[in-house]
Amino acid sequence: MNKKRDRLEVIYDVLDIVRKNNNSIKPTPLLRKSNLSSQSFSEYLKELLDKEFLKEMNNKKERKCYTLTDKGFSYLEKYQAIIGFINDFEL
Repeated sequence: MNKKRDRLEVIYDVLDIVRKNNNSIKPTPLLRKSNLSSQSFSEYLKELLDKEFLKEMNNKKERKCYTLTDKGFSYLEKYQAIIGFINDFEL
């Protein structure tokens, strides 16, 4: 049985998608890969931009794309450390 992702997992997943796409992804592919409804995606995206985990830029063709900030990279590292701790102690 699949459990729903909690808020921190969703944030990790969105940031990880951006990282795995050479740290630059357009909005529509990010929405599709995040497996969120468009409304939920918009809410998470707004929060990640407001808290400066992501920044909005224009690519070479002047199309909107998102990239990770240093704060976003830091979140990914620390989240993985926490998950490693949880798995080590089988919590």
